[in-house]
Amino acid sequence: MSGASNKPAIDHAIRADEFRGGAADPTYAGALSFMRRRYGRDLAGIDLAVLGVPLDVTVTNRPGARFGPQAIRRASAIFDGDPQYPFGTDIYADLAAVDLGDVWLDLHHPATIPGAIEAEARRVIEAGVHLFVIGGDHFGTWPLLKAHAARHGPLALVQFDAHQDTWPDDGVMLSHGNFVLRAVRAGVIDPGRSIQIGIRTQAPEDCGIEILHAYDVHRHGIDWVVERILRRVGDAPAYLTFDIDCLDPAFAPGTGTPVSGGLSSAQALMAIAGLGAVDFVGGDVMEVSPPYDHADITAIAASTVAQHYIGLLAGRRRRGLR
Repeated sequence: MSGASNKPAIDHAIRADEFRGGAADPTYAGALSFMRRRYGRDLAGIDLAVLGVPLDVTVTNRPGARFGPQAIRRASAIFDGDPQYPFGTDIYADLAAVDLGDVWLDLHHPATIPGAIEAEARRVIEAGVHLFVIGGDHFGTWPLLKAHAARHGPLALVQFDAHQDTWPDDGVMLSHGNFVLRAVRAGVIDPGRSIQIGIRTQAPEDCGIEILHAYDVHRHGIDWVVERILRRVGDAPAYLTFDIDCLDPAFAPGTGTPVSGGLSSAQALMAIAGLGAVDFVGGDVMEVSPPYDHADITAIAASTVAQHYIGLLAGRRRRGLR
């Protein structure tokens, strides 16, 4: 029994006594949460909350995104206990973070879904806590944008996606293909400050949003992408939404509407890593559909998108920024 008391406790997600700092669970064992953050509902003293939105009611092709939050949490275990690349530090050293679990959605009454997501998001935002969401089909971003805009005003949207999501909207329908149009019409996002990266499909209108087509990303490179995003967004409060189908199906097969010709994981992650000057007030990664994934390729990419975003947030906090 000698030395037994010096062994690190497993199941950091439920047994940790501190919301800061890395964990030491084996990557292959222990209770899973996002990056082993402790589960909790109390927001006192918390800087960042991660929330799952297990939704695939509004997809137009392959279902399964309701299992996205589970898969992203599982894949995120690989980050446990290490200094985080490319930041070179424990991104939770000065960032108290909690995993809120998943928002409860009544799939038998789909009209209640937007309100349930928005209410939970508002609870977090009004407590002064930064919210990052893992999902889940892309309709979930609509109530999330509403909740953030209620606090910060019209947002600059930074959208990594294969699709513009500006298809016709009657104001009632639930669809993962029109939340951007709806947000522009409602004044929730400022199209003059918003930008879409990785687009490689056609939609009826651009709503005045700048578009960086996937082929142009390949032609011009990531430094060009970062410069265009920074110039477009400026100092506006911004929201990052990352549809995993922004990535080519070679890097993200587990999604509902895969489109060939997309970004590589490396391209997308390098672009995010270059956005430390952007005042992000919230973000999400959406459309992970594990039934179509292989070896967690898509979930690993999505969890790394989230890890990079949180690394940017930690860096801003260290520099005394929001």
